[in-house]
Amino acid sequence: MNHWTPDSIPDQSGRTALITGGSSGIGLETARVLARHGARVILAGRSQAKLDQAAEAVRASTPGARADTLLLDLSDLSSVRDAATRIAETETVDLLFNNAGVMNLPERRLTRDGFEMTVGTNHLGHFAFDAQVWPAVRRSSAPRVVTVSAIAARWPTGRLDDLMSEKGYRAMGAYAKSKRANIVYTLELARRTAASPVEALVVHPGSAMTGLQQHGSDALSRLVTPIAARLLMGSAEGAAWPSLYAATSTRVGSGEFIGPAGRDQTSGTPKPAKLPTGADDPAEGRRLWAASEQLTGVPFHPGTETAP
Repeated sequence: MNHWTPDSIPDQSGRTALITGGSSGIGLETARVLARHGARVILAGRSQAKLDQAAEAVRASTPGARADTLLLDLSDLSSVRDAATRIAETETVDLLFNNAGVMNLPERRLTRDGFEMTVGTNHLGHFAFDAQVWPAVRRSSAPRVVTVSAIAARWPTGRLDDLMSEKGYRAMGAYAKSKRANIVYTLELARRTAASPVEALVVHPGSAMTGLQQHGSDALSRLVTPIAARLLMGSAEGAAWPSLYAATSTRVGSGEFIGPAGRDQTSGTPKPAKLPTGADDPAEGRRLWAASEQLTGVPFHPGTETAP
């Protein structure tokens, strides 16, 4: 494929992009670029103050840009319901980015609804949000759902047999689990929407300092992280490229996994990436979907004309 950059993005005028985790990092960079290409962006996140600052930053970088905010805490299903209902009732969402996430929590913590925090936020919160915001997605004539996973999804610790880490908790193991769940969920969503206009894609951003690394568990991690940022990791701008490519390129299709093409897939032009072993198994997709519906109490039938 030819070298792709955000300058390759076609005009997005008339399209609305909703981005979870939109107040910083990859989410904010995604919003900036889409706004520059004419899209209206809705930035979703937990802090209204940070969302307001982010929306102002988008408008400052692109005069005349339309940037709105949505208060959303993915670790709280009541917040998820309220935010999704607000969008589902009146909006049309052409591009839905499941981008927000937490990482490397030093101790096992629970969400308000009793889920392990990392999986509860990174996967279950997005599952429940997507299900309840789905009427807005289905109003679009050409909707795309882009879910942000990570290279960590390939780690052996990402197995989904102990989703809530009840048998034992390791911070990066829980993260790997949540990122594998992002992939398995997206591929199952692609299968369930195959007869509809919806396209569901999953990406990994490579390595970048985006705010997720703030939860280092000891003094060593706090020392090494700034060094790694300079020597090993790319920028948040570059890390947004796979998401932007998946959302706007005519060369991709539903069910694809996109990542950077550079050395060790840490940065560079987006291209199809290798899936974690077994992540495309329909049986695993069905199991995760059923577990997600059961845990959240939110049914999700994305292939039907009207979402429940």
